[in-house]
Amino acid sequence: MNQTEYEWVRQTRRTLLDFCTQIDPNDFTRRNGFALQNVRDTLVHIADCYVAWLGSFVLEKTKKPITPKDERHHFNVEKINEHFEQVDSIVNEFFERHGNQFNKVMEKKIPWREASETLSITPGKLLMHTITHEFHHKGQIVAMLRQMGYEPPNTDVLGTED
Repeated sequence: MNQTEYEWVRQTRRTLLDFCTQIDPNDFTRRNGFALQNVRDTLVHIADCYVAWLGSFVLEKTKKPITPKDERHHFNVEKINEHFEQVDSIVNEFFERHGNQFNKVMEKKIPWREASETLSITPGKLLMHTITHEFHHKGQIVAMLRQMGYEPPNTDVLGTED
């Protein structure tokens, strides 16, 4: 994985976020009965995963990377865009610090977990986890939107510009 490939991830994310500006605000938070219940909370969760694993665990930037559930209602598409700008900054710093050491095992405590849990893992595996996690939930968001009658755009990497 390199920054060019991460740019493809960003392009697919931008496609989805731009589409979310066009949907009814009530649909953005409508409970759908699966995933994280609605589009908004799922998008916040996606960003939080990057902040947690790359920003908190790898880069040691914060011990509280997860947005509390009772604060998610403050998020609209604009605030979620800002959250993903933070994600992009974290990923850029991640590449700067670990771009040549993706396979060097790190052994650390997970800073946001109450239990003293230690994890041995490589930065590359955590990067892959955050990206596959995003695409997994992005598929759920697209399914939620389709259930509500929308025709979401293609968010596949094959649709990105090189």
